[in-house]
Order: sequence, then structure tokens, then C-alpha cells
Amino acid sequence: MSARIYRPAKSATQSGAAKSRRWLLEFEPEKAREIEPLMGWTSSSDMKAQVKLWFATKEEALDYAARQGVEARVEEPNAATRKTVSYSDNFRPGRIGQWTH
Repeated sequence: MSARIYRPAKSATQSGAAKSRRWLLEFEPEKAREIEPLMGWTSSSDMKAQVKLWFATKEEALDYAARQGVEARVEEPNAATRKTVSYSDNFRPGRIGQWTH
């Protein structure tokens, strides 16, 4: 039984950072999904695939995995690269680049 511990990325449709500060523990699937022959839906009998555990810190998630005997793999988040630019910078005298209308 193995699990993955990571911090989910910010949703692309939201400007806020909700659910991106907590750590998530998800179990790896033990077997592949199957196509159900009658309806054609994909299904799985793996119940652990439905379990998602949220933790405040990475250490809490690792401690939980160690207590439960789960082999955990940690994926570190990528640092967000944001450049803060204001609207008034478009009209700055020392602006780099040509202003076009």
C-alpha cells in the first residue's frame, strides 16, 4: 500500500489560494480501472481510491503514514513565480518597450 503526499495547485478558475495551503494524502491505485461491460462505465473495486486525507503540514501527513504503515512519497510544490505589475506602470516615463495605441 503506497500513498502520495502533495499540496494541490491553485484552481485555474479562482483567484484565491483556497485548498492550496494544506497537504493532501491520496492512496495510489492498487489495480487498474476496468470498463463495465453492461453500461461501458469505467469502474474500480479499489475503495482506497476514494479516500483523500487533508493535513495542515507535511510532517503531520508523514507521521500519519508512518503510524498506519503506509509507504508515502512526498511531492514538493513548485514555487509560484508572480510578477507584481500595476496598471500605472504602463504610463511610467522610463517604461521599457514602445507604447502603441
